[in-house]
This record gives sequence, C-alpha cells and structure tokens, in this order.
Amino acid sequence: MADEDEPLDRPRVSFGSRATPQTHSRSRFSQPQAANRASPLVSFSKSLQDARKNADALVVSAQNNEHVKKFKDNLEDFEHKLKLQAQEATAKLNSMKKPQKSQNGIVMQDWHFPLGSGPRQPAGMRKSYSATDFSKFSQLLQSDSKGRQLAAQEAGKQLEKMAHDLIEGPRNTLKSCQSTLGNCQENFQVLQTVLQHNLQPALPLLKAKAEPSAPMGSHNTTFRTSARIQAPNSASSQQLVPSKDHRLTPEEMAQDPWNILPGFLRVQELAAIEKAVDATANQQPPGQPQREHKRRKQKRMKDSNLRDPDRSVAIVTTAALPWMTGTAVNPLLRAAYLSRNPEETGEETSPKPKITLMIPWLAKSDQKAIFPDGLTFNSPEEQEQYVRNWAEKRTGFESNFKVTFYPGRYAAEKGSILPVGDPTAYISDAEADVAVLEEPEHLNWYHHGQRWTDKFDHVVGIIHTNYLDYARREEQGDIKEKCLKALNSWVCRIHCHKVVKLSDAVQPLPRQTTQFIHGVPQQFLAVGDKKSEPPAEGQERFSRGAYFMGKAVWAKGYTELLSLLESHRTAGKTEYAIDCYGNGEDLAAVKAASKKKDLNLKFHGAKDHLDDSMHEYKVFINPSKSDVVATTTAEALAMGKWVLVQDHPSNQFFSTFPNCLVYKDSHEFSSKLEHALESEPVPMTADMQRRLTWEDATERFLDVAELKASERPGLMETAVDKMAWLAHNTLTGMVLLQP
Repeated sequence: MADEDEPLDRPRVSFGSRATPQTHSRSRFSQPQAANRASPLVSFSKSLQDARKNADALVVSAQNNEHVKKFKDNLEDFEHKLKLQAQEATAKLNSMKKPQKSQNGIVMQDWHFPLGSGPRQPAGMRKSYSATDFSKFSQLLQSDSKGRQLAAQEAGKQLEKMAHDLIEGPRNTLKSCQSTLGNCQENFQVLQTVLQHNLQPALPLLKAKAEPSAPMGSHNTTFRTSARIQAPNSASSQQLVPSKDHRLTPEEMAQDPWNILPGFLRVQELAAIEKAVDATANQQPPGQPQREHKRRKQKRMKDSNLRDPDRSVAIVTTAALPWMTGTAVNPLLRAAYLSRNPEETGEETSPKPKITLMIPWLAKSDQKAIFPDGLTFNSPEEQEQYVRNWAEKRTGFESNFKVTFYPGRYAAEKGSILPVGDPTAYISDAEADVAVLEEPEHLNWYHHGQRWTDKFDHVVGIIHTNYLDYARREEQGDIKEKCLKALNSWVCRIHCHKVVKLSDAVQPLPRQTTQFIHGVPQQFLAVGDKKSEPPAEGQERFSRGAYFMGKAVWAKGYTELLSLLESHRTAGKTEYAIDCYGNGEDLAAVKAASKKKDLNLKFHGAKDHLDDSMHEYKVFINPSKSDVVATTTAEALAMGKWVLVQDHPSNQFFSTFPNCLVYKDSHEFSSKLEHALESEPVPMTADMQRRLTWEDATERFLDVAELKASERPGLMETAVDKMAWLAHNTLTGMVLLQP
C-alpha cells in the first residue's frame, strides 16, 4: 500500500481485526541466538523444534479450551434432562386410559388421582358423560393434541438452537487449529525454498568438504535422498524421511543440502554446515569475518557514508514484483541505480557499494492471491529473473545487485505481506553492514527477533505510506489511529538510526528527516522531450483533456474528486469529461456514486502510465490527501503535462515546478482546471528534468542517509531503546498478539 505510487495496485489495510479461521495464521519460528545469527540452518533447526512444541500446544489448548469444556458439561446435562423428560412423558402416557362405553350408551371415565395430591375418591368411582358431552370432549382432545404438537415443535427448535450454540464455539476453535496447522506446513515449504536459494553458493564447498569414509555427526545416520534440489511444491520435498537402506554420500549431500538434516536435527552438524556456508558466501579466509566485524564495530563511533565502495547495503522491502505496488517498484529501482556501473553512465567515479535487494518469498496460494493474471513462480530463481527483466526494461541498463529472499505470507485481512520469523537471520554477520528498511514500521509491527540496529552498523528507515489515514477511515478510527501512531513511533525508534520521510504528510517519528528520494525513469522524460517539440501544422501538442490515475479505493482520492466535480457543476462551470484509470475493491461503488451524481466520469481500468494512449492527455488530476508522495504526479510532470493537485504536504516537492497547479478549495480547482485545459504547459528545462530523475534522487538519498557520529544514540538513549525492544519483543512473542 505504498502511497507514493498511485497507479500501482495495493490492497487496503485493516488494523483492527484479527484473522478469521479462513485466513492464514502465521506459524511461530524460533529466532537464532547471538552465536548463530549468520546461520539460517540453526534458525531452521530451532524453528522446527518450536513448531512441534506449538503443534502440541495447539492440541492441549483445544482440549483445555473453555468452549470445549463447557460443551462437554452442557452435553452431559442435556442428555440427563432428556432422559428424565422421556421417563416422565412415558409415565403420563401409561397412566391415560381410553373412554369406556356402558350398555346404556353412557361414556364412562375412571377418575385417577396421584397419591398425596388433591381430594381422595373411592376406588372404582366413575364419572358419566352424555353423547353431547362426548362430542365436545372429543373436540377438546383434538385441540389439545394440536397444541401439544406445536409446543413440541417449538421445544425441538429451542433444543436445536441450544445444541448449535454449544457446538459452534468448539467447532470454530477446531477450524482455527486446523487452519493454523495447515499454514504451518505451508510456511515450512516457504522457509525450505528460501534456504535452498540461500544455500546455493555453498554447494561446491559442501561437496569438497564431504568425505565418504566419515559421515557427518557423532554416529552414522542414513537418509533418503533425491537426485536434485526439489522445487518447494514437489512431492519429494514435503518430508525428510530416514532410510535404513541408503547412506548419504558426499555427492548426494552436495546435490541436496536438505539431505544433511536428520529427523531430530543434530545441532553440531548444522553448525558445521553453517560455518561452511558463511565461508563460501563471503569468500573470505578464516578469521576474516571476525576481523571485518571488529573493524566495523570500531567504525560505529565514526561517520557512516554509503558512498564508500567497501560498504554492503541490504535493501529490505515488504513487497515484490509482479505485485505492482510502490514498495515493490521503488526499492527495486533504488537498488538498480545504487548498483549501476559507472561505465554505463560515462562518469569517472569510484566503485559502488555492494547492493542486496531482500524481498519476501510467498507460498503458491499467496502468489495466486496477489500476483496479476494468475502468474506464479515455482522457485525464487524464477521470480528473481522476472524482477531483473522488469528492472532492465524500465531502467534501460542491466541490474548489478544481488537478490535474496525471506519467508513471508500474505495477510488478507490487512492487504499486506508480513514477514514470517526474523528476516535478519537471512543475512550473514559478514554482510550485515548497512540496512535500508523500506517501510520500517510495516516490517516491524510483529517483528520477533533481534534489533536491526544490533545486527547492522547503520540502519535507515524510509516511510512510504500514511497508515494513520487508513486506520482513521475504519470503524473506531480515532482509537486505532492513536494506537497505530504510538506503535509506529515505537518500532522506528527501536530499529532505526535514521528515518527518512518522503514528505511531512506522515506522522512525526524519532530521528526523522524529510526528503523526496524517488524519481522517474528516463522513458517518462523522453515522452516529455517529444511533447515539448512544436506540433505539426494543424495539430496540437496534446489531443486529449484531463485524466486521473489511481487505485480504485475511496481513500486514494475518489471521494475528493467526486466532491470537486459536483461543486464545479453547481457553480455553473463548463463540465469536462474526466477519464479514470485504475482497478480496486471500491470500483463498483465509485461508478455507482458517479452515476448517481450524474458526473461525466469514464472508467477504463488499470493501464501503464507509459502506454502510448496516455501521452496525449494534457492535464493530470490528483486530489488525493492520503498520499505521502504520489509517483504518478512525478511521472506526469516528467511527461510534460499540467498536474492539478491540492495544497498538501505530499505535494510540496512538486509545487516548485511551473506546470504544477495547486488549489486550496473547490473554487480554485475549477478556475485552474479551466486554465490548464485552455493553455499549454511550459516545456521542461534541463534542470527541471534532472530533479525528477532517479539519478538525482539517488544522490539525495545518499546525502540524507549519511549518519554522523554525533547522530548516533548515546549510552542512555541506547539503554532506553533496548528496554523498548525488550518490551516489544516480549509482546510479539505472545500467540494472542500475533496476526
């Protein structure tokens, strides 16, 4: 839900509800201890052990659940009452006798009285009835029978309702447990795939280290092996089954690193593998990682500059392509431009730092839920290739950064991807230098693990989204907004040395600074260059009028747009046709509201802003107030169009351009819309274009991300931060508070 990129699809976030039994439930993964931070395998070993404990805990929890106990007690009581009622009804039926008719035609009936109640009558005393009385008596009996039947039916309904209410609680609990256990298995598959991807560099070393005569471990254990590393959804990767007839060979261990994991996960063996993995991944001689860590620890008291060529920068984000959302696109472009080779630009500059882009890997079911057109990936390598191809097509140069993954899951009730476990465990200590957290609040709402600032020497958080605006629009929005505001400030303080806000449209945060550090690719500027040329005789520079582009949800500006156009018509102004581009869950409601107000809006669905048909529009309207910064506005400016925006902190950067028209009320909106449609925008100068480029945005980022020694927290502030982390880490370790 990155507000800075309006045309990109981003679901709405909900902050107040917990996941229903049908939604995914995150399985808890144990976090690595300090001695094993660099090792994903130790983390996985402890994760499996904790997962088994959690599964046992779920069974015990279901047995001890108050709904189950209450249901059991009520069921026993219910059965006892039914038996008593059945016995009573049988006794009453047996005590009733049919009327007897005497020889003279008189209907006779015995009088029966229970002992100890009512007046006593002599035994055998009879009561006489006439024929008329018998007819009335028969009608009375028939009427009484219907009444009893209706009463019985009503009692049956009440009993059914009681039984349903008693059963519903345990039934929901069991469904939730079943869903949780199912998602645990799915999360294990995701974790397996991530570790397979991260262990690929270690395979040659594992093969070289293995000896046929000396199997790893203190005793011989054999395993069932596979011929190759399986895809995460393959049947053979679902279980690791010991085999009595096959011993693990060095070749098989090198082919499939999962074969080295025995059923009970020997920690000593895992530690040996992890040591080999770290040595291979960093390609450093023995002792070098420790020396590097000591050297960087000494540098912590000095200034930290991301322009140093020996820096390692990990960009961690909350989404990945092909999900077209701002937190998938902008971090990718940031990684591409930070790692761009100087030779490609023709500049004589020093080598660039090592850049790693860390993105979430999702299970197949989650991929289907959010990726467009049913696109899914069987392995991280497939998705990595897709990401690289998209970046190369958008930037025009080959990407020169590393891509790694952490396990994630899609939380449908929040419309967001949440990390599974501790993402810091998937970056070795040797590479843990600088971390750029795209949406640090989002990444750490439920973070249960070590502080990012403990693992990394320099941590920069970048705020993309105005989450308070989303919370404010929900039920009990005032309370949710205040709670979320405190939580955002809390986790940013714990995990960041510096926080960069794209604009002041978001809340105040600790250690904050404000700078717009996003840009647009050269393709948009090329469109602007073409449109700045004089048109052919008899033609216009722009052949179409005004348009709006944004995800079709009310919070993205549609509420304001409909209100402004209605005021424009009420004021007697000329009505203009406005084309709207974007899909979303509120599209049908927006269409209905537009039709009801009889506004001249046309809806065309989602479309790429670089599509040829978009070049002909003269005016881009963006009335949204929920943005932090809208990338679509920057793209429209780069394409040489007028942009019509509200006087709002999110538009402060754009307001310095001559083609940006800022309005304060509906009257100014109408007058400036008419002005834009009747006049031509000013051609962009070279300096204006430069300020919109990703190259200039990258320079602004490097400047603002620099960390002075004086900006680092002191001893007292560090102690407070660690206490805050301890409290937050304790809360996120509670199952009830997990999403």
